[in-house]
Amino acid sequence: MDAAKVAELNEFITKLKSNPSILHNPSLGFFKSYLQSLGARIPVDPKMETKEEFDDDIVESDIELDDADVVEPDNDSPQQMGDPSVEVTEEMQDAAQLAKLRAMDAVSEGKLDEAIDHITEAIMLNPTSAILKASRASIFVKLNKPNAAIRDANAAIEINPDSAKGYKIRGTAKAMLGHWEEAASDLRIASKLDYDEEIGSVLKKVEPNARKIEEHLKKYQRLQKEREMKMAERERKRQAEARERDALSALKDGQVIAIHAASELETKLNAASKTSRLAILYFTATWCGPCRMISPIYTSLAEKYPKVVFTKIDIDAARDVAASWNISSVLAFFFVRNGKEIDKVVGADKAALEKKVAQYAGSA
Repeated sequence: MDAAKVAELNEFITKLKSNPSILHNPSLGFFKSYLQSLGARIPVDPKMETKEEFDDDIVESDIELDDADVVEPDNDSPQQMGDPSVEVTEEMQDAAQLAKLRAMDAVSEGKLDEAIDHITEAIMLNPTSAILKASRASIFVKLNKPNAAIRDANAAIEINPDSAKGYKIRGTAKAMLGHWEEAASDLRIASKLDYDEEIGSVLKKVEPNARKIEEHLKKYQRLQKEREMKMAERERKRQAEARERDALSALKDGQVIAIHAASELETKLNAASKTSRLAILYFTATWCGPCRMISPIYTSLAEKYPKVVFTKIDIDAARDVAASWNISSVLAFFFVRNGKEIDKVVGADKAALEKKVAQYAGSA
């Protein structure tokens, strides 16, 4: 075969080892199919992984909600709240009560803006009254000003955390804005504090929407959790494949690997374990006559069984390795799987060596 072509092929294989995604190039489809026909495992196309992750993010966002009564938010400047540090006298309380009555009369006559003026006068006289602020909030609801109503309801609840009217009006105002979950929460609290038919009526409209949103959120959270688990599993596989690629890069399929130190042998045995391969340790010496006779056979076995890791250790050049395996004479073959010796052949027994290699290579 042309040496230049072989060099190009070797360069291509090196690129593949560093970037296996090259195989997903359509122009290499024939080569990919050939590798798969040999039983090779092709890494997932990163583009397809990205698409899957994108698909995982797709959550049905169109919820059919009843928003017929939802209004546009009001953006008026915040209303006057009065000075809570003012000492309210009995006369001020009486005057505030009269202003409130005028406000209620204006409401009954449909004069809502006038009612706001009167109730604001009452609030300025008695700014620490939760009921006054809740009352003004109810008028803002009638004016379709939910944000103003929420500001007053918040103030009422701050003054009196058990203000049923404060929670009722705030829940109603939030429903007007389409904030269904918050509205349902406030109305449920109001119902527990002081139930009335109006609260029940608003809840009947709010709760179906709130439930749909809650179910949607649960579905999203479930899909998000599933997506995170898939991504974690992909990452685990990716790391395992990266470790296997690193391990494979330390091996030489179809070749005998010369070992010169214990650290080298440890690297090869670890790589063999990570890739579930059988490893054979061949202890030899340059002065060993039988070794020279068996070495060509050992080399041919390496070519015949490319998925077996064939190592060769010169006991004089790698004394630390020989010592760690208690080698006092040559020649000897140790069969190792997952870092543990499973069998051995001592001496230049060609038949026994071939038999053992075939036996253990076939059970890989």
